[in-house]
Amino acid sequence: EFPVFEVYSELARRALRQQPPSLAESLWILDGPDVELLPLLQAAYVPREHDFRRTVMVHILNNVQSGLCGEDCGYCAQSKSSAAPIRKYPMKSDEEIFAEAEAAAKAGASRYCMALSGRGPSLAQTRKLAGLIREMKERYPIELCLSMGFVDEERARLLADAGLDRLNHNLNTSESHYREICSTHGYGDRLRTLATAKKCGLESCSGLIVGMGEKSQDIVEVAIQLRELEVASIPVNFLIPIEGNPVQGDGSLTPERCLRVLALMRLVNPAAEVRISAGREGHIRTLGALALWPANSLFVEGYLTTGGAGEQETYRMIEDAGFEVLGNPTYHAERSGRDGESKICEPESNILESEISEPS
Repeated sequence: EFPVFEVYSELARRALRQQPPSLAESLWILDGPDVELLPLLQAAYVPREHDFRRTVMVHILNNVQSGLCGEDCGYCAQSKSSAAPIRKYPMKSDEEIFAEAEAAAKAGASRYCMALSGRGPSLAQTRKLAGLIREMKERYPIELCLSMGFVDEERARLLADAGLDRLNHNLNTSESHYREICSTHGYGDRLRTLATAKKCGLESCSGLIVGMGEKSQDIVEVAIQLRELEVASIPVNFLIPIEGNPVQGDGSLTPERCLRVLALMRLVNPAAEVRISAGREGHIRTLGALALWPANSLFVEGYLTTGGAGEQETYRMIEDAGFEVLGNPTYHAERSGRDGESKICEPESNILESEISEPS
């Protein structure tokens, strides 16, 4: 049993020293009936403020290639096991990809994230993507993240040499729970891709999906695994139950549960970028601004096959909570109007509205 308030201060102090909560404390954060939510969020805010101040990084996600995937990830509408009625298409044209990167930059996004469905890219496709990345880095002042399934060292080096900032490959759940959500590949395959990215000098973006029938122990295991892998960016997804998908959710996701998960991720990984990802709108709901206390990053304009909160609504929430959008000053949307009113300009061209959660 933990003291009602002293534990929060101690968690914050240890996070500043890069010391994570113990297993017992981590499970208490997620399940303890005596947890006080606001003190817990304040404890998570201490390391968040130390490394990121009151800034929020905005990411825009582009579904570059949709469906047509032979993997059977049960949470994903693009997998072979899903009957969800989504649009399926091969890789978009260069013009579409560049237009969406430009729109993301003009919307004030810190990072443009491209996702390609499938087990992994061919060598020819990787070379093509490397060329696009090289040109995008020359054209736009924005960081680039790519999610494309499994990659080997040759492919990872091509992307690193082209200037890719981050490679996304989510763990999604714990090793012991993984077989419950996918059978066409294993947890070890995902760990190898992350190890390959690190070896080739690419920062890793890897997170989890909460609400797939996992236990709290599974969430804690993923948080610790991400810490051990020294993952720079951790997207925290809250399962969106999509009709036609084998995995439909377990009914565990209340706003408080989601906030506790975000707080745990921050306290276990104090210096990482913790991102509020898919499902924040439907699961955190009216408490969305509180998620900015542990998290310093989020998506706008939807995910892969589900829509999400738009630019204006999200920027308003960030600013109303007293935080600042971190973006490139040349491309950042103007948001200072007369009489102290917030004014947010629309991007010149709209981002394609995605219709699922996070890259599989």
